[in-house]
Amino acid sequence: MTRAVIFDLDGTLIDSLPDVLAALNAVLAAGGRRPVTIDEGRTMVGGGAEPLIERAFAMTGDALAPPEVRSSVEAFTANYRMHPARETTIFDGVIPVLEGLTARGMKLGICTNKPHNTALQVLGALSLDRHFASCIGKAALPFNKPDRRHYDEVARALGVAPERSIYVGDSETDVATAQNAGVPVVLVTFGYSLVPASEMGADRLIEHFSELPAALDDLFSNGAMPS
Repeated sequence: MTRAVIFDLDGTLIDSLPDVLAALNAVLAAGGRRPVTIDEGRTMVGGGAEPLIERAFAMTGDALAPPEVRSSVEAFTANYRMHPARETTIFDGVIPVLEGLTARGMKLGICTNKPHNTALQVLGALSLDRHFASCIGKAALPFNKPDRRHYDEVARALGVAPERSIYVGDSETDVATAQNAGVPVVLVTFGYSLVPASEMGADRLIEHFSELPAALDDLFSNGAMPS
């Protein structure tokens, strides 16, 4: 039976932080705030545009009222969609690993809290879309991760039962998503999170993408997954 590997996007497959912060800092500047640094930004991304805006404004001054959050999210989204992949890069080792997993007959999908249309735009700009049979981002459904239904919908679109999949991510949200879905989770140690990956309770950790196939083989074969 077919197995699947489902991935987070930002901080897992791609380093999108430079482009995200360029769009974010333009909104902050318009609001009279200082820019957010790369190190600060690493602790803010992962939940989607709304929490990113809320965290950035709270870090640089007074928190925003809900109407201001909405307008700032709209401005951020417009900025980001103009240049979604100008400085974004694919992490080293990602492409050969994706090609290898596909050659082995595994289905590949993406479960991300990046806005759905923006996620598709970035995948296309980086020519990553050809590797994935399904990508579902935030707002494509009436729920999003860590709600397991988001993950389950990606698995369903791949034609694979969720329990025959493994999730690969970089954050606390990704661990919670996997736990809610009842699937193993592999965390990369080079992603975006305030908490070190070693402290999040992942089933496996990888420091480079080339380590992923061995981690998946171990999880698929050690009884953690149905045969």
